[in-house]
Amino acid sequence: MSKILIRGAKVLGGEPQDVLIDGETIAEVGTGLSAEGAEVVEAGGKVLLPGLVDLHTHLREPGREDSETVLTGTRAAASGGYTAVFAMANTFPVADTAGVVEQVYRLGREHGYCDVQPIGAVTVGLEGRKLAELGAMHESAAGVTVFSDDGKCVDDAVIMRRALEYVKAFGGVVAQHAQEPRLTEGAQMNEGVVSAELGLGGWPAVAEESIIARDVLLAEHVGSRVHICHLSTAGSVEIVRWAKSRGIDVTAEVTPHHLLLTDELVRSYNPVYKVNPPLRTERDVMALREALADGTIDIVATDHAPHPHEDKDCEWAAAAMGMVGLETALSVVQETMVATGLLDWAGVADRMSVKPAQIGQAAGHGRPVSAGEPANLTLVDTEYRGQVDPAGFASRSRNTPYEGRELPGRVTHTWLRGKATLVDGKLT
Repeated sequence: MSKILIRGAKVLGGEPQDVLIDGETIAEVGTGLSAEGAEVVEAGGKVLLPGLVDLHTHLREPGREDSETVLTGTRAAASGGYTAVFAMANTFPVADTAGVVEQVYRLGREHGYCDVQPIGAVTVGLEGRKLAELGAMHESAAGVTVFSDDGKCVDDAVIMRRALEYVKAFGGVVAQHAQEPRLTEGAQMNEGVVSAELGLGGWPAVAEESIIARDVLLAEHVGSRVHICHLSTAGSVEIVRWAKSRGIDVTAEVTPHHLLLTDELVRSYNPVYKVNPPLRTERDVMALREALADGTIDIVATDHAPHPHEDKDCEWAAAAMGMVGLETALSVVQETMVATGLLDWAGVADRMSVKPAQIGQAAGHGRPVSAGEPANLTLVDTEYRGQVDPAGFASRSRNTPYEGRELPGRVTHTWLRGKATLVDGKLT
């Protein structure tokens, strides 16, 4: 493989340095580097980060290829600076067997735009009644370590306890979609002032918080790992903070849209803002930002949820829940966390690469930008600012809440093990 010399990049936002890639590996980091025959990328002060890792992506294949495929989803990931994504299990058929997770894993390897690590279902068919083949999925070629019924909550405490006990044996983690189903029947948006004014069914914060409280106590009792998906309320932050203070092995994620958008947007009745968990209040948004900054929330995860046009271009009540996020996540984090002074670029790398790779055990990802490490990298033009145009997305779906919104930052290059997947903003 050829050599690539990235010249004048701000590694983690620091002083400009040169980075030499030789084959699949970073060979050298320093100033004034040269390499005969190397392809030179003039970074011009752009920020160089370890390739981003998304612990929460919906690739839809198998079964809903009309909204996304492994190919289109990984192309979207590369466009957003990601070198690894974890694919959620709510496919058709559900990824609850070794055969299905191996299929998704192979598709990711074949397409090559980023590494794809399947997430296995906790229960058969996501029905919450019987544990899925957790051990078989872990021992398969896919080597599954993260299990989730995302889209549905594992609301049965006995099933959740058994899952935590099972994955403890091989160091796995259960990622919980925290939603008490009885408290959210018919829910259409966040329960509060806006839902009352609009006459839409409310999704109360306590429906999330009660499940998180239960599950951190179960994790403490079992001595196992639990991860909280798309945490969205100020109360949830306090519960996770309390659990961590007790030494409970809990991690949590926040989505970019919950860091920026509020339930006030639902006044438009535009279904692009319909998501689960719902957009919350300004108070919740501020609490989430502070918690991400202080480490109570460990990571940013996109919850990239593509839907075809007909599933969103309809009346609010009938619309599907979810938003695409892979191609805008880094820009939203720059807007909400870097521009506000809550995180520097090293902090962004920690929350969007290092820690998600650690939680999901993504080998070779989330590593330091230093000699001898795998060349999984993303280069970001942090000075760029422009309007979001979904017509240019690599994703098969266009259900973004940011259309027409001006956001900062643009990923210009992505390298997966030294191979360019994105060059000058264009997929290879």
